[in-house]
Amino acid sequence: MNVNLTPRLETFVKQKVASGLYNNASEVVREALRIAASRDELEVLRSETAKGFAQLREGKTAPLNMAKARRTAVTNSRKGRAVNPLVRP
Repeated sequence: MNVNLTPRLETFVKQKVASGLYNNASEVVREALRIAASRDELEVLRSETAKGFAQLREGKTAPLNMAKARRTAVTNSRKGRAVNPLVRP
């Protein structure tokens, strides 16, 4: 896979390698992708948290039964259905 970077990003990558924090450009890019993936996961968490607080304000609450949520996630996963990433089967 080839990746084209803007001159600014290329300079940034070279600086990171030159600093000794990374051995090569691939390590810098992999770290950047890991950070981007983490940010995406945090955005899902923020979104789900906002939904939860909205439900709380509206009085739409129920006791959490994590065991049941996991069982449902496993069942849905086996049936090829989407599983909420916050409930890992």
